[in-house]
Amino acid sequence: MENFYLFVLMCIFLILLPGPDTAIATKNTVTIGKLGGLKTALGTCCALLIHTSAAVLGLSAIIVKSALLFSVFKYVGAVYLIYLGVKTLWSLRKKEGAASVETNPKGPFKNTSCFKQGFLTNLLNPKVAVFFLTFLPQFVDADSNTFIPFLLMGITYTALTAVWFLLYIYLINQISAFMKKPKTQHMIEGITGTVLIGFGIKLALEKAHH
Repeated sequence: MENFYLFVLMCIFLILLPGPDTAIATKNTVTIGKLGGLKTALGTCCALLIHTSAAVLGLSAIIVKSALLFSVFKYVGAVYLIYLGVKTLWSLRKKEGAASVETNPKGPFKNTSCFKQGFLTNLLNPKVAVFFLTFLPQFVDADSNTFIPFLLMGITYTALTAVWFLLYIYLINQISAFMKKPKTQHMIEGITGTVLIGFGIKLALEKAHH
């Protein structure tokens, strides 16, 4: 493996860029609490490990090269993001807002839903597979065995993502008094819903890579 420290630095910059994973984590941390945010982050990291395994085993290459498979993942992921966005915006019209659904402490599947949202949002995004196949090879010697380097880089990226989410969720939770005000929650949920729909539409319009 070549330039590992440069790889780590690039990963940090890429992870800091806001995306649908960050939007979901923000929403669930604000509306449910720290545990909801952590469950969301755990789901995201589990999906990243699956993407890592797929890249190592060559499955991602098949998905990216197949226009049909790429389209299937793309549209399923886009529909899911749009669904989450519409669901978030729709909850604002209810009397008790999202708190009556997602933040209900009596809901037995409250935290499971957070994990599932984080997991599916990342897993169903084919751009993550494209990222792994276009970014990782740049730090590997083409003439050497790529199995171990790909595995190491995938685990490193997942670990860095986990650290970032821990810090981010902790920060959001620390200012929870402000973040959990009804007006603030409504504003964040409105922005999150709009952003998720935007990400979903953008993903749907993404062209397959050949």
